[in-house]
Amino acid sequence: MSGLSVLATAALIGGGFAAGVLSMLAALPRWRAPSLALRIGPYVRDVVPDERLPRAVLPAVGVLPAGGRALWEALRRRFERLLGGGETLRLRLTQAGLQRDPASFRGRQLGWALGGIAAGAVVVTALAVTGRLSVPTTVLPLLCGAGAAAAYDAQLSARAKARRARLSDELPTTLEFLALCLSAGEGFLDALRRVTAVGSGELTVELRRVVLAVGTGSPLADALGEMQRRLDLPALSRAIDQVIAALERGAPLAAVLQAQAGDAREEAKRTLIEQAGRKEILMLLPLVFLILPLSVLFAVYPGLFILRLGIG
Repeated sequence: MSGLSVLATAALIGGGFAAGVLSMLAALPRWRAPSLALRIGPYVRDVVPDERLPRAVLPAVGVLPAGGRALWEALRRRFERLLGGGETLRLRLTQAGLQRDPASFRGRQLGWALGGIAAGAVVVTALAVTGRLSVPTTVLPLLCGAGAAAAYDAQLSARAKARRARLSDELPTTLEFLALCLSAGEGFLDALRRVTAVGSGELTVELRRVVLAVGTGSPLADALGEMQRRLDLPALSRAIDQVIAALERGAPLAAVLQAQAGDAREEAKRTLIEQAGRKEILMLLPLVFLILPLSVLFAVYPGLFILRLGIG
């Protein structure tokens, strides 16, 4: 066994031992005194919003408040400043239907990156033990960490895109149902309650939040505007603008909703036509690069084979 293999084996055993010791230490209770913010936080909740209080002040379900995570919080804040967060990330999280703040998402992404680095390090150590380690493979942990972080971010983007597509598909039917309820003599808020009671889907969940906000004292126009900003869907934004304008001016809402439902269906048809055009182009790729070359090969190869044998 070479010296490099011995060193890799020692690193693997030491890493496993260190991970076990750190896991045991993480499970132990914290004996240090709580900080000043944790001691006075519960007494100033009437003047300080909950989101500005330390996390350990507010009780969690089934978990006792405990400190000792200063290093992880510092790493998460630095990672958030490095990759950025703010309103763009918050908008993507709300569009994906995740009740999570950007700092929590960046923390999970940092965990994925550290997991990728650890997996890459294990692979490099195994290659070193087997004697197959080379210079290019030493950057494998960094590549695995970056790939894991990018995959977690891409998962959020894919989830937000899929949810936006479902919202666009549900919009015409929901608007027509609201128009039907209004034509039957119900008010707009009662129609929203009826839709949320009998409907199912992503748009129904968002309308339930609107009804809940109105029930807790928020004006209907403000609740609809908050949903518009939260989802940032063009068709839904146009419908909400028309509904708010109709509510302010006293215009008949049933006709407005019927018109918006028709516009949403026309936009869905245009989207389907555009998708069909893109799919036709994608269908040409296997035809040109796979089927056509094979057809030419089957047509030309027998003639070349006969000419090589000198037959005919």
